[in-house]
Amino acid sequence: MNYYIVTGASRGLGEAIVNEINDQDCKIICLSRTMNTNLEKVAAEKQIPLSFIECDLSDIQQLSEIIDQLLSMMDIGHAQKITLINNAGTVNPIKGAGNAKQEELILHVHLNLLTPILISEALIRETKGTSANVVIVNITSGAANRPVPGWSAYCSTKAGLNMYTKTVGVEQEEKRTNITSIAFSPGIMDTDMQGTIRKATKDEFSSLNQFEEYHEKGLLRSPCFVAKALMNLLSGPLENGRVYDIKELL
Repeated sequence: MNYYIVTGASRGLGEAIVNEINDQDCKIICLSRTMNTNLEKVAAEKQIPLSFIECDLSDIQQLSEIIDQLLSMMDIGHAQKITLINNAGTVNPIKGAGNAKQEELILHVHLNLLTPILISEALIRETKGTSANVVIVNITSGAANRPVPGWSAYCSTKAGLNMYTKTVGVEQEEKRTNITSIAFSPGIMDTDMQGTIRKATKDEFSSLNQFEEYHEKGLLRSPCFVAKALMNLLSGPLENGRVYDIKELL
Protein backbone atom coordinates (compact mmCIF):
# COMPACT_ATOMS: atom_id res chain seq x y z
CA MET A 1 0.00 0.00 0.00
CA ASN A 2 1.16 3.51 -0.86
CA TYR A 3 0.10 6.58 1.10
CA TYR A 4 -0.22 10.22 0.06
CA ILE A 5 -0.52 12.85 2.76
CA VAL A 6 -1.48 16.33 1.51
CA THR A 7 -1.85 19.34 3.79
CA GLY A 8 -4.00 22.28 2.73
CA ALA A 9 -5.87 19.85 0.49
CA SER A 10 -9.32 21.41 0.35
CA ARG A 11 -8.53 24.06 -2.27
CA GLY A 12 -5.90 25.56 -4.56
CA LEU A 13 -2.78 23.55 -5.28
CA GLY A 14 -3.55 21.00 -2.56
CA GLU A 15 -6.90 20.16 -4.13
CA ALA A 16 -5.32 19.94 -7.59
CA ILE A 17 -2.59 17.59 -6.32
CA VAL A 18 -5.14 15.24 -4.80
CA ASN A 19 -7.08 15.22 -8.08
CA GLU A 20 -3.90 14.21 -9.92
CA ILE A 21 -3.26 11.12 -7.79
CA ASN A 22 -4.23 8.06 -9.82
CA ASP A 23 -2.43 5.30 -7.91
CA GLN A 24 -4.93 2.45 -7.56
CA ASP A 25 -2.95 0.90 -4.70
CA CYS A 26 -2.91 3.91 -2.40
CA LYS A 27 -4.71 5.72 0.35
CA ILE A 28 -4.95 9.53 0.41
CA ILE A 29 -5.03 11.42 3.69
CA CYS A 30 -5.95 15.10 3.46
CA LEU A 31 -5.33 17.61 6.23
CA SER A 32 -7.23 20.88 5.95
CA ARG A 33 -9.54 23.23 7.77
CA THR A 34 -12.57 22.02 5.82
CA MET A 35 -13.76 18.95 3.94
CA ASN A 36 -13.96 18.90 0.15
CA THR A 37 -16.86 16.75 -1.00
CA ASN A 38 -15.79 17.03 -4.63
CA LEU A 39 -12.45 15.40 -3.83
CA GLU A 40 -14.25 12.60 -2.00
CA LYS A 41 -16.49 12.08 -5.04
CA VAL A 42 -13.56 12.00 -7.51
CA ALA A 43 -11.61 9.59 -5.29
CA ALA A 44 -14.63 7.31 -5.00
CA GLU A 45 -14.96 7.25 -8.80
CA LYS A 46 -11.28 6.24 -9.02
CA GLN A 47 -11.84 3.70 -6.24
CA ILE A 48 -9.09 5.30 -4.17
CA PRO A 49 -9.65 5.51 -0.39
CA LEU A 50 -9.56 9.12 0.78
CA SER A 51 -9.85 10.48 4.31
CA PHE A 52 -9.98 14.01 5.70
CA ILE A 53 -8.56 15.23 8.98
CA GLU A 54 -10.27 18.56 9.63
CA CYS A 55 -7.80 20.68 11.58
CA ASP A 56 -6.12 24.05 11.96
CA LEU A 57 -2.46 23.39 11.24
CA SER A 58 -1.47 26.81 12.57
CA ASP A 59 -2.55 25.68 16.06
CA ILE A 60 0.56 24.03 17.45
CA GLN A 61 -1.30 23.06 20.63
CA GLN A 62 -3.42 20.65 18.54
CA LEU A 63 -0.62 19.39 16.34
CA SER A 64 0.52 16.46 18.49
CA GLU A 65 -3.00 15.02 18.43
CA ILE A 66 -3.28 15.64 14.70
CA ILE A 67 0.01 13.85 14.03
CA ASP A 68 -1.03 10.91 16.23
CA GLN A 69 -4.30 10.65 14.30
CA LEU A 70 -2.44 10.82 10.99
CA LEU A 71 0.02 8.08 11.94
CA SER A 72 -2.79 5.85 13.21
CA MET A 73 -4.40 5.94 9.76
CA MET A 74 -1.39 4.25 8.13
CA ASP A 75 -0.01 0.74 8.37
CA ILE A 76 3.56 2.00 8.27
CA GLY A 77 5.11 -1.40 8.84
CA HIS A 78 3.62 -2.68 5.58
CA ALA A 79 3.75 0.54 3.55
CA GLN A 80 5.66 0.49 0.28
CA LYS A 81 5.83 4.24 -0.20
CA ILE A 82 4.68 7.27 1.78
CA THR A 83 4.59 10.68 0.10
CA LEU A 84 4.08 13.70 2.33
CA ILE A 85 3.27 16.96 0.57
CA ASN A 86 3.52 19.90 2.97
CA ASN A 87 1.41 22.33 0.98
CA ALA A 88 -0.54 24.32 3.60
CA GLY A 89 0.69 27.87 3.98
CA THR A 90 -0.21 31.53 4.19
CA VAL A 91 1.18 34.81 2.88
CA ASN A 92 -0.44 36.84 5.69
CA PRO A 93 0.46 39.12 7.34
CA ILE A 94 1.44 41.30 4.38
CA LYS A 95 2.98 44.06 6.45
CA GLY A 96 6.32 45.74 6.84
CA ALA A 97 8.53 44.78 9.76
CA GLY A 98 7.24 46.32 12.96
CA ASN A 99 3.64 46.56 11.73
CA ALA A 100 2.39 43.01 12.21
CA LYS A 101 0.80 41.86 15.45
CA GLN A 102 2.67 39.28 17.50
CA GLU A 103 -0.21 36.81 17.16
CA GLU A 104 -0.18 37.14 13.36
CA LEU A 105 3.53 36.37 13.17
CA ILE A 106 3.27 33.41 15.55
CA LEU A 107 0.47 31.80 13.52
CA HIS A 108 2.39 32.48 10.29
CA VAL A 109 5.59 30.82 11.51
CA HIS A 110 3.63 27.90 12.94
CA LEU A 111 1.80 27.17 9.69
CA ASN A 112 4.56 27.89 7.17
CA LEU A 113 7.58 26.49 8.98
CA LEU A 114 7.06 24.72 12.29
CA THR A 115 4.10 22.55 11.24
CA PRO A 116 5.77 21.04 8.14
CA ILE A 117 8.93 20.43 10.17
CA LEU A 118 7.06 18.66 12.97
CA ILE A 119 4.99 16.49 10.61
CA SER A 120 8.14 15.58 8.67
CA GLU A 121 10.03 14.78 11.88
CA ALA A 122 7.25 12.48 13.05
CA LEU A 123 7.16 10.65 9.73
CA ILE A 124 10.94 10.23 9.66
CA ARG A 125 10.93 8.95 13.22
CA GLU A 126 8.07 6.49 12.69
CA THR A 127 9.48 5.02 9.46
CA LYS A 128 12.95 4.28 10.86
CA GLY A 129 13.69 0.59 10.58
CA THR A 130 10.92 -0.02 8.05
CA SER A 131 11.22 -0.79 4.36
CA ALA A 132 8.95 2.07 3.34
CA ASN A 133 10.24 4.58 0.81
CA VAL A 134 9.43 8.05 2.10
CA VAL A 135 9.27 11.22 0.00
CA ILE A 136 8.81 14.55 1.75
CA VAL A 137 7.80 17.44 -0.52
CA ASN A 138 7.82 20.95 0.94
CA ILE A 139 5.98 23.51 -1.17
CA THR A 140 8.17 26.60 -1.22
CA SER A 141 8.38 29.89 -3.11
CA GLY A 142 10.79 32.00 -5.08
CA ALA A 143 10.35 34.50 -2.24
CA ALA A 144 12.70 32.26 -0.22
CA ASN A 145 15.55 33.55 -2.38
CA ARG A 146 14.92 37.30 -2.43
CA PRO A 147 13.61 39.96 -0.07
CA VAL A 148 10.14 41.27 -0.94
CA PRO A 149 8.96 44.37 0.98
CA GLY A 150 5.88 43.46 3.00
CA TRP A 151 6.73 39.75 2.99
CA SER A 152 9.36 39.61 5.74
CA ALA A 153 7.56 36.69 7.44
CA TYR A 154 6.78 34.85 4.20
CA CYS A 155 10.28 35.18 2.73
CA SER A 156 11.83 34.11 6.02
CA THR A 157 9.67 31.04 6.62
CA LYS A 158 10.06 29.80 3.05
CA ALA A 159 13.83 30.29 3.27
CA GLY A 160 13.82 28.34 6.51
CA LEU A 161 11.77 25.56 4.91
CA ASN A 162 14.27 25.34 2.05
CA MET A 163 17.19 24.99 4.44
CA TYR A 164 15.35 22.33 6.44
CA THR A 165 14.71 20.45 3.19
CA LYS A 166 18.36 20.62 2.17
CA THR A 167 19.65 19.59 5.59
CA VAL A 168 17.32 16.61 5.87
CA GLY A 169 18.35 15.56 2.38
CA VAL A 170 22.04 15.66 3.29
CA GLU A 171 21.40 13.66 6.47
CA GLN A 172 19.46 10.96 4.66
CA GLU A 173 22.14 10.67 1.97
CA GLU A 174 24.82 10.26 4.66
CA LYS A 175 22.81 7.59 6.42
CA ARG A 176 21.70 5.95 3.15
CA THR A 177 18.08 5.76 4.24
CA ASN A 178 14.96 5.32 2.11
CA ILE A 179 13.91 8.90 2.83
CA THR A 180 14.03 11.67 0.24
CA SER A 181 13.44 15.32 1.08
CA ILE A 182 12.78 17.89 -1.65
CA ALA A 183 11.17 21.30 -2.00
CA PHE A 184 9.08 22.43 -4.95
CA SER A 185 8.54 26.04 -6.00
CA PRO A 186 5.33 26.31 -8.10
CA GLY A 187 5.76 29.90 -9.21
CA ILE A 188 2.79 32.27 -9.43
CA MET A 189 -0.57 30.48 -9.48
CA ASP A 190 -4.20 31.53 -9.79
CA THR A 191 -5.20 30.66 -6.22
CA ASP A 192 -6.85 32.32 -3.24
CA MET A 193 -3.40 33.37 -2.06
CA GLN A 194 -3.03 35.57 -5.12
CA GLY A 195 -6.41 37.10 -4.32
CA THR A 196 -5.16 37.84 -0.82
CA ILE A 197 -2.06 39.52 -2.24
CA ARG A 198 -4.12 41.72 -4.56
CA LYS A 199 -6.20 42.91 -1.59
CA ALA A 200 -3.13 44.37 0.09
CA THR A 201 -2.50 48.10 0.03
CA LYS A 202 0.49 49.74 -1.61
CA ASP A 203 1.62 50.92 1.80
CA GLU A 204 1.81 47.29 2.92
CA PHE A 205 3.03 45.83 -0.36
CA SER A 206 4.97 47.95 -2.84
CA SER A 207 4.85 45.20 -5.51
CA LEU A 208 1.05 45.31 -5.66
CA ASN A 209 0.89 46.67 -9.22
CA GLN A 210 3.09 43.85 -10.49
CA PHE A 211 0.82 41.19 -9.01
CA GLU A 212 -2.29 42.93 -10.33
CA GLU A 213 -0.65 42.82 -13.76
CA TYR A 214 0.03 39.08 -13.46
CA HIS A 215 -3.70 38.59 -12.97
CA GLU A 216 -4.87 41.03 -15.63
CA LYS A 217 -2.55 39.60 -18.29
CA GLY A 218 -3.40 35.97 -17.51
CA LEU A 219 0.14 35.16 -16.40
CA LEU A 220 -0.90 33.05 -13.42
CA ARG A 221 -0.54 29.29 -13.87
CA SER A 222 -3.51 27.11 -13.00
CA PRO A 223 -3.18 24.85 -9.94
CA CYS A 224 -4.01 21.91 -12.20
CA PHE A 225 -1.05 22.67 -14.46
CA VAL A 226 1.29 22.98 -11.50
CA ALA A 227 -0.03 19.79 -9.89
CA LYS A 228 0.60 17.84 -13.08
CA ALA A 229 4.17 19.13 -13.19
CA LEU A 230 4.75 18.11 -9.58
CA MET A 231 3.31 14.62 -10.04
CA ASN A 232 5.44 14.13 -13.15
CA LEU A 233 8.47 15.15 -11.10
CA LEU A 234 7.59 12.66 -8.36
CA SER A 235 7.25 9.84 -10.89
CA GLY A 236 10.98 9.98 -11.71
CA PRO A 237 14.28 9.94 -9.83
CA LEU A 238 14.74 12.71 -7.26
CA GLU A 239 17.86 14.45 -5.97
CA ASN A 240 17.81 14.39 -2.19
CA GLY A 241 17.74 17.84 -0.61
CA ARG A 242 17.13 19.67 -3.88
CA VAL A 243 14.84 22.67 -4.25
CA TYR A 244 13.08 22.21 -7.58
CA ASP A 245 11.56 25.14 -9.46
CA ILE A 246 8.69 24.55 -11.87
CA LYS A 247 10.59 26.59 -14.49
CA GLU A 248 13.11 23.74 -14.70
CA LEU A 249 10.33 21.31 -15.60
CA LEU A 250 8.65 23.25 -18.42
